[in-house]
Amino acid sequence: METTSRAYGTGRRKSSVARVWLKPGEGKIQVNERPVDEFFTHPTLKMLLTQPLKVVGQEGKYDVMASVSGGGSTGQAGAIRLGIARALVRVDDTMRTALKKAGLLTRDPRVKERKKYGQKGARARFQFSKR
Repeated sequence: METTSRAYGTGRRKSSVARVWLKPGEGKIQVNERPVDEFFTHPTLKMLLTQPLKVVGQEGKYDVMASVSGGGSTGQAGAIRLGIARALVRVDDTMRTALKKAGLLTRDPRVKERKKYGQKGARARFQFSKR
């Protein structure tokens, strides 16, 4: 591990940005200084967060502190997941292959397309009529 006992990772998804710190502990996860159960009420979002730790078999060995802003709950959970995966690689580079194989180190580039002028939306057009 690094000289400090904490590892840092940044994660982004849609318009959410997460800053994640890992430190050796008993597996507590805090998001914006609140327990994960209080912050994310949906069980699938909590499962999404712990995915990188499960893949490398490190659940319950690190305390996760995340600060997340922007976007909705799904985007925020995805951003924290990427941040945890990147922080784990900083802790131990041998975890990289397992995380990479599971696709947890890849930034999801999909972002909402902007609305174009003279149109109803990003791709939708106003109804056309000859007369």
